[in-house]
Amino acid sequence: MSANAYAVLEENGPITTIEVDVPPPTGRAVVLEVTHAGVCHSDTHIREGGYNLGNGSLLRLADRGINFPITMGHEIVGRVVAVGEEVVGCAIGDLRLVYPWIGCGECIHCLAGHDPLCARPAAIGVARPGGYAELVSVPDEKYLLDFDGVEPALAATLACSGVTAYSATTKALDAREPTDPIVVIGAGGVGLMAIATLSARGHRSIVAVDVNPANLEAARGLGATTTVLATGENPAEAILAAIGGPASGVIDFVGSSTTANSALDVLGKGGRLILVGLFGGELKVPTVVATIKMLSVLGSYLGDLQDLREMLALARGGQLPSIPIQPGTLDRESVAASLSKLISGEVRGRIVLSPNAETATVER
Repeated sequence: MSANAYAVLEENGPITTIEVDVPPPTGRAVVLEVTHAGVCHSDTHIREGGYNLGNGSLLRLADRGINFPITMGHEIVGRVVAVGEEVVGCAIGDLRLVYPWIGCGECIHCLAGHDPLCARPAAIGVARPGGYAELVSVPDEKYLLDFDGVEPALAATLACSGVTAYSATTKALDAREPTDPIVVIGAGGVGLMAIATLSARGHRSIVAVDVNPANLEAARGLGATTTVLATGENPAEAILAAIGGPASGVIDFVGSSTTANSALDVLGKGGRLILVGLFGGELKVPTVVATIKMLSVLGSYLGDLQDLREMLALARGGQLPSIPIQPGTLDRESVAASLSKLISGEVRGRIVLSPNAETATVER
């Protein structure tokens, strides 16, 4: 099968469109026609070729074992067009949500269902060709989820934004009471999803922090009980004043030196900092303070297949408030423009591209 791939990157090169051959699936593999592809901020780092480590250092994609060219796109909903001979859980014509964060399939982590911990990741849209294309190949049907009852455009965002938010909020909610303040720094697409997720999971003290008033307005609509416009010189001081004391948890969806260090200043005894954002920088923690305050600092990157199932259940049950979604056409120009908008901070919520940009959904 031949198909267009709309967002192919060579290292330090432009986004291009090429025609590729998609081999017929064998075994448990499935090929889908892409109907919806969410645009994620992490794709901007792929386009830039790496991640800022602070102090002038860069973690290149090649250092993570990721090779160019790359067809990006990892928030994918598609219609099944071909199946391997061992596939039993879906048929041609079915719509499915793709879990993209797959591993090698053989190590102890993959066999236990914790693919993101795999030392040899093979994520779709990063190590494998992704969803900014006409067709996408998935190596095993276990990575396809039926999302009946959920709008396809929203379902697509759950594959990264949703599962990342769910995993991070699980870490933040551990041993916390519903009224303990949890601060969400960064009310962009994933931050808004986290606010919606905290609300859906019954948390009643959610503090949204952002530099954009429009993002804070959206956060209030999704369940934030307190909002902080962090435009001053001391964000931590403004957050503490807004909530009247320290927080029990902070989830940082920016991940800059400023936000991460401000988050530490906000935490009370036993507080937990969850680092998610990839903006880049350094975190400096006085060892004595970390010990006396009994602080925990956790990295949270993606979520496993079970996290996505549980997130999908929240959406299917009507408990998850719907974040703002901007539709667009699935082509090279729209992918490039969408990534530029993300970098400049013009996007409220998520962008979801589809072959027919006039509708954000498809017939089920």
